[in-house]
Amino acid sequence: MSDVAAAAGVSTATVSMVLSGAGGDRISAATQAKVREAAEAIGYAPNSVARSLRTQRTRMIGLISDSIATTPFAGRMLAGANDAAREHGHLVVLVDTDGDPAQERQAVEALTGQRVDAMVYARMWHQVVDAPAGLAEGSVFLDCRPAHGSWPAVVPDDREGGVAATRELTAAGHRRIAYLDAPAGGVVASALRYEGYRQVLDEAGIAPDPALHVRGETDAGGGRAAAEELLDLPADRRPTALFCFNDRMAMGAYTAAHRRGLRIPEDLSVVGYDDQQLIAAELDPPLTTVALPHYEMGRWAMEVALGERTADPAEPHRMPCPVIRRESVGPPPPARASR
Repeated sequence: MSDVAAAAGVSTATVSMVLSGAGGDRISAATQAKVREAAEAIGYAPNSVARSLRTQRTRMIGLISDSIATTPFAGRMLAGANDAAREHGHLVVLVDTDGDPAQERQAVEALTGQRVDAMVYARMWHQVVDAPAGLAEGSVFLDCRPAHGSWPAVVPDDREGGVAATRELTAAGHRRIAYLDAPAGGVVASALRYEGYRQVLDEAGIAPDPALHVRGETDAGGGRAAAEELLDLPADRRPTALFCFNDRMAMGAYTAAHRRGLRIPEDLSVVGYDDQQLIAAELDPPLTTVALPHYEMGRWAMEVALGERTADPAEPHRMPCPVIRRESVGPPPPARASR
């Protein structure tokens, strides 16, 4: 600052006010321009450590995640968080821990030592979690909910997502609708999406058939096996539409249908979930699916961490999951529609 003051021929107090944006009408436009030109000419940069000691803010936000940075499916959360932080003059410091509690504890300690202004704790998929030891009050949970205590949190509205997916199929005239579900236990989204599916069946006056609720691994192989079980049912019990827990299971269901000579959507309609990059839009035909609002959740969590948005710590914010309509849904085959 002394170097800038000498180069511009002004006091260090004047330099401080100009570069902090506090000059206002007290310092002439010409003087302010001269100070900025001098600062640029000599490559002045503020000492962030010194400034943080004075302001008690580092303009850094810590983001602890399990494996978001190494997966293509949830990376949009980082984009949303980064965009919100940058718009408010903050830098995101990301630490991936692979879900290891010991690494999480170390990350909290390290970020606390760096005096970050706030922390966001994120998981790659909707789940209930224990807060890492030492996580400060006011930290924000992203794509997960704390098992104990009250913390601001944002999660996808998976129940309403299940409603939206199933309504796409009932609106097309389907009544034999199967749900290809995740393995039992531990997956919060599985139960919520099933609740939404059942709600729509009830609204449409469709009696649920236990044979149309099947479980499988949440990959293409699991989806194929689950779809094969359904498509091998007797003709009068076979579904005309599938609601799949995620797009990877839907991809496997496509394979099962094609192996049986079934056309999508002429013979079988399929709806996925997640709108996964390089899967949903690339299937043949492109898959109608329900999008996980990763970007929007990332922005929301960061805005709460920055104090730009308020949140009720006693209740997680449920972010809407919109339907992405493509070409995999049509009316049921005529012979089945009349049943």
